[in-house]
Amino acid sequence: MAADIHSVLVVTKDTKTSTLISAMLIPPLFEVVLTEDFNEARRLCTERVFNIVIVDFAEGEGTDFAVDISSCISTILLLSPAQFFDQLSYRVEPYGILTITSPFDQFYFYNMIKIAIAVQYKVQVLSSQTIKLKEKMEEIRLVNRAKMLLMQHKELTEQEAHRYLEKQAMDRSMKRVAVAEEIIKTYS
Repeated sequence: MAADIHSVLVVTKDTKTSTLISAMLIPPLFEVVLTEDFNEARRLCTERVFNIVIVDFAEGEGTDFAVDISSCISTILLLSPAQFFDQLSYRVEPYGILTITSPFDQFYFYNMIKIAIAVQYKVQVLSSQTIKLKEKMEEIRLVNRAKMLLMQHKELTEQEAHRYLEKQAMDRSMKRVAVAEEIIKTYS
């Protein structure tokens, strides 16, 4: 992951903040996309996945935007004015949004970026595991359906239906799920 390029969307109307962030997140490690418009940022988030989205508070508009996109797999950092930090953190933490004070110390900001990268890596690993589990559950569902159809149409016991599926898969050098799909097509 250390050699990966991290895509970062920065949404802020403050040119000083965008300049500072762009100066800190330099290529080739980071690919930074800047925008001042929250509607443009929404469009960008629907078109592609960013590893990290950095959102400025912007009189509350940034908070609403961060919450709106919180269901995506991006790690979201919300830049909060110091006077609103506790209140905003409490509001956005249930959405998995990290909050940092703005203006920020460069060392503190860089450490938060490192945390965001670590969180993003963990999210990707968990997302991959979730996909594998969903595929396995779908395979189990199809095999069980095929066994039920075999039990109904060929009057086999559950064990005999299971053995039939396994033997067909072995004899035909096919995956068990492929045999199950054929049985479902045949008897449905």
